[in-house]
Amino acid sequence: MRLFEKFKSIELSSVQLIVLSSVFFVLFDNYVYFKETYNAFGDIGFCIAAGVLLFIAISTVMGLLIARSILKPFLIVMFLLASAAAYYMAEYKTIINDKMIINIFQTTTGEVYDLLNLKLFVYILLLGVLPSIFVYLIKLKKRNLKEEFKSRLLLIVINLLLIPGLYFAYPKSWVSFFRAHKHIRMYSNPAFFTYSFVRYLQKTYLTKPMKFKHIGLDAKLMPYKKPKLIIFVVGEAARWDHFYLNGYKRNTDPYLSKLKNLIDFPSVRSCGTETAVSVPCMFSVYTRSEFSIKKARYTDNLLDILKRAGVNILWRDNDYGSKHVADRVEYEDFNDKRIKPYCTRFNCHDEVLLYGLQKWLDSLKNDKPVLIILHMKGSHGPDYYKRYPASFEKFKPICKTNQLQNCSRQEVVNAYDNTILYTDKFLYDVVEFLKKNDKKYSTAMFYVSDHGESLGENGIYLHGLPYFMAPEAQKHPACFVWFSNDFGIDVNCAKKLSHNKYSHDNVFYTILGLFDIKTSIYNPKLDIFYPCRRQ
Repeated sequence: MRLFEKFKSIELSSVQLIVLSSVFFVLFDNYVYFKETYNAFGDIGFCIAAGVLLFIAISTVMGLLIARSILKPFLIVMFLLASAAAYYMAEYKTIINDKMIINIFQTTTGEVYDLLNLKLFVYILLLGVLPSIFVYLIKLKKRNLKEEFKSRLLLIVINLLLIPGLYFAYPKSWVSFFRAHKHIRMYSNPAFFTYSFVRYLQKTYLTKPMKFKHIGLDAKLMPYKKPKLIIFVVGEAARWDHFYLNGYKRNTDPYLSKLKNLIDFPSVRSCGTETAVSVPCMFSVYTRSEFSIKKARYTDNLLDILKRAGVNILWRDNDYGSKHVADRVEYEDFNDKRIKPYCTRFNCHDEVLLYGLQKWLDSLKNDKPVLIILHMKGSHGPDYYKRYPASFEKFKPICKTNQLQNCSRQEVVNAYDNTILYTDKFLYDVVEFLKKNDKKYSTAMFYVSDHGESLGENGIYLHGLPYFMAPEAQKHPACFVWFSNDFGIDVNCAKKLSHNKYSHDNVFYTILGLFDIKTSIYNPKLDIFYPCRRQ
């Protein structure tokens, strides 16, 4: 309490508060920024120079844009946000770019719960709450407009005069800093996440709304004797190299290995490194090079075209939403249903996605083809140990915390491999479900994960790094397809093609082809199974 009384007695000008706050941000919220700078240049002197440059950037922007009347509430918000950003960057090497901002706004209560821990609260308390209390309690000196202008101008002039000195002290290093090591700037806190938030606002709210684009208006089903039933399983964070079928040392997929008509695709690349990008992208007509979240939102996707052609569609979700892909089809969210024995308060195991599915299928009042999308929680981190029932805890010891950096790497890998083991059994159960319906339907399962996952390699965890700098583990998801004997695909032919390089770009056209949809937008070159259709 005495400390708070001392705070109340302090009186600062707005420029003094800006300088103090900028120094605090640089010194206490930028551990990763300095670490990455030192790793790249190995020079403490240049690290100090990089810190001074960050101070110049933060204090100049606040001096130019943040009025005295809103300075205190602005700083309080920034301290709280920067403390959380400092934690996630330090613990997981997360970069908070505009795509991550989208992820944050789409985060559900369950996902938030999975990310909470004591260390996060300590970060927020020490780096967010305490400086916020200081800002709240101190007094700001009252100055007229002319005095305020002069003091801010002086701050900006001093900052600008410092820049040439910084450059001439390390000319070669700065060229490399801005050209070869762009990723370092992405760890500047709170500078980069503020820039990312402004970009998000600009793209989402400050640009002219797009007119919705309908495509595939000519789509129609070709004649068939037996309707097709395809279950498309969207995985979560399952990397290809942790499946035994792909050469992994552990037998993490004993059930899939039993399936005669299973085709493994070991060379698939994801559209993004986060669900918010990869899921809408794989259902979109746009390839990764063409894709944007906004374009996809305002364009018919694969489900819209299939529905228009007459396919029965159901999306079942256990992974925090379809990212607007299923906005116009039948949708069931199992995150909040709490169906026993599959669910606890904040988590449902993926088996829940098959609950009552036969009843839904039997309720259809037509004999048209069916597409069922099952969106798995899969290997969603960091709480890998929550993603599977206790009976699947084969690999031990495991990491039983969401603070992965506090576990040994082997414990993290063990917990993750158990999620793959459970995914293996779930996919096998999906195939068994399809087999039970093979009298009425020709059946197939198509599984692909939305992205891969980092498991502590080079100190990086989870996923979501910008694509250009993300490790291969985040961009290389698992993919498997299974066909019934009467589906019309030559499995031996498909197996010969399975080692070709594919990506999420192929999903849109491959599913159109599997349903025998005739439309002018269909591109057989991107249909994986086009060469293997039985005539």
